[in-house]
Amino acid sequence: MWATNLKIVGVVLGTLALYTLIANKIPQVQSEVPQALTLGANVTPEQLVAAGEKVFNGIGGCTTCHGLGTRAPNLLTDERGTGPIGVRCAKREPGKSCKQYLYESLADPTAYVVSGYQPIMPVMTRQLSPEQVWAAIAYLEAQGGTVDVTGDDIAKAKQAAGPATAAGGGATPAGGPGLAGGSTDPKQIIQAAGCLACHKLEGQGQVIAPDLTHVGSRRDADAIRRKILDPASSITQGYEKLAGIMPKTFGSMMSASQLEALVEYLAGHK
Repeated sequence: MWATNLKIVGVVLGTLALYTLIANKIPQVQSEVPQALTLGANVTPEQLVAAGEKVFNGIGGCTTCHGLGTRAPNLLTDERGTGPIGVRCAKREPGKSCKQYLYESLADPTAYVVSGYQPIMPVMTRQLSPEQVWAAIAYLEAQGGTVDVTGDDIAKAKQAAGPATAAGGGATPAGGPGLAGGSTDPKQIIQAAGCLACHKLEGQGQVIAPDLTHVGSRRDADAIRRKILDPASSITQGYEKLAGIMPKTFGSMMSASQLEALVEYLAGHK
């Protein structure tokens, strides 16, 4: 009997060891929650640029469209012979400095659309905190230009945004109220996330990406949730050229209750 029990134990341990080895070989996907920035009045240009680089390559999702210069202008290298963004930003709109133009591009992206591109950029000031916005601007100015962003710009933006945004990051529940001020109203979430910059819903928005008016008839709640959290999980037929344009950060921008409210709302659009 003891020999049989020993064999059983050996088989169990061997099986556990095998599956542990296999599990360790599978690449793990880690969802990083963006950290709220704290930049004081005496913040230096170097600190702003370093923080802005993280925003540009991380929570901002900027490289999704601005990396190759195909969906949106390339910001880090030469664009059609005009140089990197820090060189050309002050030449885009007459009477606007580089700093003014870049802020307008984040706060009101349809005010000026570069020729040859579509108005697909969401309003980033609804997704990022004032610190993140101005850090990103400083980083872009540093690409061939002079950084003139200061702590005063951040302070004024906080004051204009109100106490909710000033208290915490506009992009993540971990640093404050989060997207749409933490509201679970799906319409407010959609507005804050800039979904209508690409999608059409209930007669509003653009038709650049799939129309969401009847999204519930072709995707169930699980599929909608998966698409929000992992946009690359599926591509709607006919929109293959836009693969990768949807930011991957909405999962970390919304609380669980916001996500479920949005999923339920979209799934109800049959």
